Amino acid sequence: MASFELVGLDHSAFEFLFELGDEELAKSGIQRRIVDESPGFPCRVSLEDAAVGEEVLLLSWLHQPVGSPYRASGPIFVRRGARQSRLPPDVVPGYVTRRLISLRAYDRADLMIAAEVCEGIEVGARLASQFDDSAVAYIHLHNARRGCFSCRAQRVPDGG
Repeated sequence: MASFELVGLDHSAFEFLFELGDEELAKSGIQRRIVDESPGFPCRVSLEDAAVGEEVLLLSWLHQPVGSPYRASGPIFVRRGARQSRLPPDVVPGYVTRRLISLRAYDRADLMIAAEVCEGIEVGARLASQFDDSAVAYIHLHNARRGCFSCRAQRVPDGG
């Protein structure tokens, strides 16, 4: 079975937003929230659910910035102070295992070539199985119930 790694978004794309006022954020369609339940506010940078009392931003993010019909954006949460997570090979965090997940596999031309929905606890095995297909370049995980982008999975090179 192929190995994979889950990668959070680069935190540097969001840090400056936390310094903006609520009115300025609203002009860009961004909302500041204080977490009032956990789980419920999954951070796409740290790949962890935010804790009650933490500050998060809710914004639209272009998670599939490609020149194919699959170009896509959607809502995400980002925690203040979060740093980009790159998990060890074959590790699936609780942030994923607690949710129903949609897996969307893409080829090198950024075209979707496979898709499935599974319980989060099954994600590791399903990712490894999909990456056994050499045509799969990367896989996006989405929270199936709300449809939000969760994170990107990429193949770990042999020996990695």
